Amino acid sequence: MGYLSFLRINWLFLLAGFLLTFTSSYGQTYFISLFAGEIKTDFGLSDGQWGGIYTIGTTASAIAMIWVGVLTDRFRIRVLALGVMLGLAMACLAMAANTSWILLIGVIFALRLTGQGMMSQLGSVAMVRWFEATRGKALSLSSMGYAVGQAVLPVVFVALFAVMHWRSLWVLAAGLVVVTIPVLLSLLRQERTPQSMAAQAQIAGMHGRHWTRSEALRSPLFFLMIPMVAGPSAWGTALFFQQVHLVEVKGWELVQFVALMPVYTLSSIVATFVSGWAIDRFGVSRIVPLQMLPFALSFMVLAFADTIFMAGVGLVIFGVGQGMHATGSATFWAEYYGTRHIGAIKAAAAALMVFGSAIGPGVTGALIDWGVDFPQQMLPIAVFYLAAAALGTLGILRYRPTLGR
Repeated sequence: MGYLSFLRINWLFLLAGFLLTFTSSYGQTYFISLFAGEIKTDFGLSDGQWGGIYTIGTTASAIAMIWVGVLTDRFRIRVLALGVMLGLAMACLAMAANTSWILLIGVIFALRLTGQGMMSQLGSVAMVRWFEATRGKALSLSSMGYAVGQAVLPVVFVALFAVMHWRSLWVLAAGLVVVTIPVLLSLLRQERTPQSMAAQAQIAGMHGRHWTRSEALRSPLFFLMIPMVAGPSAWGTALFFQQVHLVEVKGWELVQFVALMPVYTLSSIVATFVSGWAIDRFGVSRIVPLQMLPFALSFMVLAFADTIFMAGVGLVIFGVGQGMHATGSATFWAEYYGTRHIGAIKAAAAALMVFGSAIGPGVTGALIDWGVDFPQQMLPIAVFYLAAAALGTLGILRYRPTLGR
């Protein structure tokens, strides 16, 4: 079935997935980092201090995700989405009103848990539960919410800096979350429950079993995949978190760099659709080992980029990696560990992802304070991506025969 036919038949649930992933934007690093300069100025923070606050708040949200994410195995998406989105709107309002650097940790915690953590979790778990043979297509279409958010929101909000105070923009973000709620609930009026979907469409994983989360966490494969799960989040987050610092070091204008986001997003969209098709056609085992390579290449290009054009080239390559990673990772857990406990397993993976996004800004911010600018850090990060690819490939080669299909 082609993408257009698939979209026409399943548009209701795919649009719901799109809105879930799009709304996660307000808790994503690329959005929060747009305000980095204003936050550091208003709160009197250095790069390292701001990175440290971000790391603490994000790490706490990663720990919380281990338990909160399990709720997707027990409740309907529309019930959870209502609570999570109301929490996200309140977190945006808290960012607008807060004047204490200590309370800033709690604000970051709330934004990251409800935004990056739970909204992303709801979007991906819904797709892997609602779709079986077409998971790749479903994830690629629903993940367009991430792509559209990254393409549109930075450009719009940077432009609004000229006419609105940065705190007022967070009030606007809260309002956008609130107006999305009734639309999403309307789309999910006929949503099927996780339990009914599990009963109708269970797909077993390795050795023909449905692995529990505790069993998955004890398996060697899970540990081999950790760098591949946490790496893109850690260093991709750092790339956007340090974009203000990056353009200062390179001598570019922030508005020029942000203007590259649509080009980056376009490459991510193309890669998402291609990888979604490839996963359904060839299997996730053949796609996942390749998804780290564009990340490594992009950081090499950005490390040596001396013009805004080359920055665009680096971001295009980075977008290819993001597109592949968006579909490959979510599909991998269902393929290898089964679908019965996918919410709990995905919650653990999401916690790793969020924890990775906590490490990246903290480590890079501290190194910047110590005199190692972000471009100098990019080549070691590229090496990390290559090592993650090697470990992931080793794990898949070792355990793929146990799938029995």
